[in-house]
Amino acid sequence: MIAARAPAPLVELAAYNNAAEETQLSTATYSPEFEKATYSKVTRRLIPFLFLCYILAYLDRVNVGFAKLQMQAEPWFSDAVFATGAGIFFIGYFFFEVPSNIILARVGAKIWIARIMIVWGIISAAMMYSSSPAVFYILRFLLGVAEAGFFPGIILYLTFWYTRTHCAKMVAAFMTAIALAGVFGNPVSGWILAQLSGLHGLKGWQWLFLLEGIPSVIVGIAVLFFLDDGPKKAKWLTQQEKDLVLARLEEEQQKKASTGESHHTFADAFRNYRVWVLCLVYFGVVMGVYGVTFWLPQIIKDTITKDPWQVGLIAAIPWTCAAVGMVLIGHSSDRTGERRWHIALSALAGAAGLAMSAIHGISPAMAIAALAVGITGMMATVSSFWSLPTAMLSGTAAAAGIAWINSVGNLAGYLSPEMVNWVKGKYGMSAALVALSACVLMTALLVIYVTGIKPAEKQLVRAASQTG
Repeated sequence: MIAARAPAPLVELAAYNNAAEETQLSTATYSPEFEKATYSKVTRRLIPFLFLCYILAYLDRVNVGFAKLQMQAEPWFSDAVFATGAGIFFIGYFFFEVPSNIILARVGAKIWIARIMIVWGIISAAMMYSSSPAVFYILRFLLGVAEAGFFPGIILYLTFWYTRTHCAKMVAAFMTAIALAGVFGNPVSGWILAQLSGLHGLKGWQWLFLLEGIPSVIVGIAVLFFLDDGPKKAKWLTQQEKDLVLARLEEEQQKKASTGESHHTFADAFRNYRVWVLCLVYFGVVMGVYGVTFWLPQIIKDTITKDPWQVGLIAAIPWTCAAVGMVLIGHSSDRTGERRWHIALSALAGAAGLAMSAIHGISPAMAIAALAVGITGMMATVSSFWSLPTAMLSGTAAAAGIAWINSVGNLAGYLSPEMVNWVKGKYGMSAALVALSACVLMTALLVIYVTGIKPAEKQLVRAASQTG
């Protein structure tokens, strides 16, 4: 077993625990204006850049759904090959997620996030050389291995800078990158397929993989120069600003310990039963998200238009709604300090939207509107969800627990396209959408009935919302 050890930036906090500096942190006072300005400065520096990184990550992960529209013409390609290839990404992701996050916690975010982005960008571009099911599967699997650890690594990285009150807001903002990847990525993908097919002897789907892989390599190199491993190494913060951020993080660690949430070791993440429940919660909503994401371009092509550019524009509509809805719901959750019902009701809306889109005889316009409701609900669920594990865990347990929840939950990314392909072939796409709706409904019920917050935690969340 990997020896328990606190993540590197958290070690910075431990350095403050000698008598003199502990007194300094506990007695130092900061004006609300200074604290607000400091966190605004941190946010302006980190969030837009991390936002861009995640847009590229998600786009490289799911652009195979658009590539499929032209890859169907390849003699070796089929719906079954697509479903397996789309899902096998998450097998590699599963096996390397936790180790990747533990390594990030030890070597630092800057080097490890850069490594992840550069390697996945190269593999994503190499997808243009797919020439058989075997090559397609191997490249998708390697893409999952390369990207493993990126998302939970970013979630963990945010906890190096923000307390749970700030972190929930930042995660919600960060997660809107998924929706914006759909807003901008779908039309761009459609345009590439429509306009570049045949250019310099390459097919449209080959240009798609190449042009959407290269930016990840470029931004990955930029990570080495732009990100810092933690507040103590941030040259763009003054010493007083560093002291404030580190003091607030230390105070939160003490609050967690006082309410019984002192899960600091690697093993603690797996001994906490709620980590396993949260795995199921996340699994259900991810089933819905990837089921729709991978198959939405094909649904639009089969029911509305075959023009790739128009498919991209129409596919952007639900994701535009999701981007707006995620911000509004996240703001409401942050303002009230309430998480459980915001997550559960969002999941119920997601399940209802998917179910409505499956109604027999529904018009294409109403189907897209229903899918917009479904995608908005699911994405609001995902963005609000990560406030739960980050509030429960700290130290190495946070690195392992967040990665484990994301790993298990993302196994749904493997099962979901396979299930949709099987149900669609046997009973039709409407039945597949109903099956996805049932998975998201499971998420809502689990959140309502299983993940109740203990009284001590309620007091802590309430206090945090009042002081935040």
